[in-house]
Amino acid sequence: MKLSSAIPRLMGGLLCAMALALPAAAVEVEGVKLDETAKVAGKDLKLNGAGVRTRAIFKVYVMGLYLPEKKKTPAEVLAVDGPRRFTLVMLRDVSGEDFGEAFMSGINKNTDKAEKSKLVSQMAKFGEIFTTQGSLKKGDTLITDWVPGTGTVMTLNGKSVSEPLPDLAFYNALLKIWLGDKPADTTLKPLLLGEKAS
Repeated sequence: MKLSSAIPRLMGGLLCAMALALPAAAVEVEGVKLDETAKVAGKDLKLNGAGVRTRAIFKVYVMGLYLPEKKKTPAEVLAVDGPRRFTLVMLRDVSGEDFGEAFMSGINKNTDKAEKSKLVSQMAKFGEIFTTQGSLKKGDTLITDWVPGTGTVMTLNGKSVSEPLPDLAFYNALLKIWLGDKPADTTLKPLLLGEKAS
């Protein structure tokens, strides 16, 4: 092979290798960088959408929703087959009790009685996580994954905070806090579904 014809091939290979070595691109929300991809249970997920949870005038956390494929409606998100993830990065300190109460309130507003009656034990265990965890601090990262065959798996700053909660309906009840008919934040819901901030 002539050197002149080998150089473009070598350059092409080098560029491909460099591209693979680059870290995943990130989306920035309120100074928080969220990766555009995540790996859960060996599957590659894509950032479906991200935004800020605001309560009154206070910015509480940045949230990102990861799915195997982009979805635009709550029904599509809840019907996803396979792993899922949502990530919360705290923008302020919040007591574990307040955080747990906000989660429970969101579940109660968006899940009917019949469904909740099937999830009582998992809701109780979930509530215990935040009462035993203490405060969440600014910069803390709470990741909640749905892992098929295992359940809902939660980590805070990379450390497991509970045993897996096995029911998919429970994970969907969590997602409905933000994607249900009475979402915790009406401006965050469309952002998680991939709409651009206005």
